[in-house]
Amino acid sequence: MQKIKFTLFSLRDFLVAFGPVLALFCGLVYLGYRLADPAPSKLVDMTSGVPGSTYERFARAYSSELAKSGVTLRNANSEGSQQNFERIRDPDSVYEVGFVRSGSTDPEQAAEQGLISLGALFYEPIWIFYRSKSDWRSLTQLKGKRINLGARGSGIQRIFTELLQLNHVQDSDVSIQRLPDQQALDSFLRGETDVLVFCTGSDSEIVQQLLQNRDVRLFDFEQAEAYTRRLAYLSAVTLPRGIIDIGADLPARDYHLLATTVTLVAHESLHPALVSLMLQAARTIHSKADWFSKRNEFPSERFTEIPVSEHAVKFYEHGIPVLQRYLPFWVANFIERMWFVLVAAGAMILPLSKIIPPVYVWRIRSRIYRWYGQLREIELSLEQEAQDWQQGMQRLDLLENSVNQIVVPLAYAEELYGLRSHIQLVRSRLQAAAQGDQQAAPVVGTV
Repeated sequence: MQKIKFTLFSLRDFLVAFGPVLALFCGLVYLGYRLADPAPSKLVDMTSGVPGSTYERFARAYSSELAKSGVTLRNANSEGSQQNFERIRDPDSVYEVGFVRSGSTDPEQAAEQGLISLGALFYEPIWIFYRSKSDWRSLTQLKGKRINLGARGSGIQRIFTELLQLNHVQDSDVSIQRLPDQQALDSFLRGETDVLVFCTGSDSEIVQQLLQNRDVRLFDFEQAEAYTRRLAYLSAVTLPRGIIDIGADLPARDYHLLATTVTLVAHESLHPALVSLMLQAARTIHSKADWFSKRNEFPSERFTEIPVSEHAVKFYEHGIPVLQRYLPFWVANFIERMWFVLVAAGAMILPLSKIIPPVYVWRIRSRIYRWYGQLREIELSLEQEAQDWQQGMQRLDLLENSVNQIVVPLAYAEELYGLRSHIQLVRSRLQAAAQGDQQAAPVVGTV
């Protein structure tokens, strides 16, 4: 422990000298923190889809990814894309982000209501299943059929109506049912429904079940490219031969399908840092190859009707922010938000920091120099009251004992040993006085 005292530097004195400047710096940073863009919330409300759906499964995946950065994603089930859109654009709603299918929204209306796109996430094909002894070649063959389009909030109604109109078929020419998916499947298998229309991912259990049912046919959009020219929000995709089961050659041929893209839609009030965090999660979740998309095809700023957020565009152009590549999310976000304040405060504090070394030196030397006043008093009392040398010796002993307790860095040991030598000079005079030597030489070099 004694060795720790004998150092070249006194941390305590440095902190005392640096303290006011540090306090001023912290005060400026705190003021900037209060005035700067507020920190992102640690809670995000997402609206997804019906229980067990692709949307809900992806919502759980997002929740897991965001939890790694200390953000809680609270998921709420919905009827589907249309209800998600309605929830996010509602100014009184708590929902900030959700899955919305292309073709089920009004882009101009969405922009006016402050909605932004974070990018397209995956293809969602339009599956039309029916029973027939022969393949249907045109949607005109749907006339007079009982067609189920899923729950009312699914968002497929508008898309399907436009497909029918391109084939000169009106809604009145068909019988529309709006049963939930499982109920619709049961009705279809009982023969109470003629056609099932789904707009969902290939991982849907119902779609998988129907694709492997040899009594059920899948409609082949042979004019898929023509549809995409008329309806820009649609994409032409191919269900490859054998993709379900290569060994069983299922399906036995390629199928041309039309697909929408599912977009991650948010309200413009979503914090920019959370936009980046959501897109990092999206890249982890949706970049894998599947039946219809190639590896790293999604997420993408393409295939979206709603304008893409400027912060999302930066993410697609430059990737993950530099600081977030090396620092935890909250630390990186703090620096990104506060860098200007930190630079400004640093520029103001830099001139003040020049006074720290002189203040530090003064504090160290003041421990030594303040004892010279008492030493001088003892010496003067000796000259004025030579007969009171015993009292002077007692005062000198107390002074010397106090000086022996002084701890200074080694760089300033010379001043300390100088003080001790001067104490010995005064002691010599006191001892001479005790012996009655009134001719002692005057002290040299004190104070």
